[in-house]
Amino acid sequence: MRLLNRSAGRISRHRRGPAAGLAVLLLGLLLTGGLYTVFAPAQAEKATSDTEAVAEGRKLFLVGCASCHGQNGEGISTVREGYEKGPSLVGVGAAAVDFQVGTGRMPMAQPGSQAPRKTVAYSDEEVAAMAAYVASLAPGPAVPTEEDYSIDGLSADEREEAIVRGGQIFLTNCTACHNFNGSGGAMPRGGYAPSLHGVEGKYIYEALLTGPQAMPNFSNGNLSPEEKRDVIAYLGSIQDTPNYGGFGLGGLGPVSEGMFAWVLGIGGLVGFAVWIAAHTTRSTKVKEGADA
Repeated sequence: MRLLNRSAGRISRHRRGPAAGLAVLLLGLLLTGGLYTVFAPAQAEKATSDTEAVAEGRKLFLVGCASCHGQNGEGISTVREGYEKGPSLVGVGAAAVDFQVGTGRMPMAQPGSQAPRKTVAYSDEEVAAMAAYVASLAPGPAVPTEEDYSIDGLSADEREEAIVRGGQIFLTNCTACHNFNGSGGAMPRGGYAPSLHGVEGKYIYEALLTGPQAMPNFSNGNLSPEEKRDVIAYLGSIQDTPNYGGFGLGGLGPVSEGMFAWVLGIGGLVGFAVWIAAHTTRSTKVKEGADA
């Protein structure tokens, strides 16, 4: 019994010594480092991948974008006050780059009031790299995920409710430019609101979030992410709805319908009246000649 007490006393004294504390500290550091190495390699690889993407994006940016937007995305002003060769990209976020470059609007063939959609000049990986570089300049809207703009995960009733809400939002905020059917329309100073038919949900979400060209910016404070998703659901629903009234004339509304009525409707009636009058006159002359 005395021997056990002496052994316990020696162990207790060793524990209270400075060497024991150092050993415990080193053991804790080794254990923590080992656990971090086991569970955190994916995060380390992601950080490395992000760094590489930013570096690759900067190379692409310097070649294809810096001539208009500046070496560091600061923008380039022209000698004409209030006009820019290319606006600053600081703070526009990855979403703006993904929209503009992913739809082929950028790089522009030449400066203008409107950037039309055209064939995409970069691969998906290059677009993502350029978006990562611009996002590194300053905080801004990120590229949305499918969960942000899709209603596939909702029930049938929730989908119907989302479409109805989206229609109300669209008719209140968007029809002045894009038409009630999303067919687009003309705007001042050479601009136009493009057609929304066939546009991917991701790009509509990014356009609402970033406000490209003459479009206003609907931030999450103006339209919540759910409301943006509902607008996209509504646009998808009207594209799938058949024209029960017949020929839709592009869905451009009363302008095209009125022109159709005047040119083909009234014009056709006038032409038919002229033909009747000419035919009646000719018949009368033939009859008078026969009687003579």
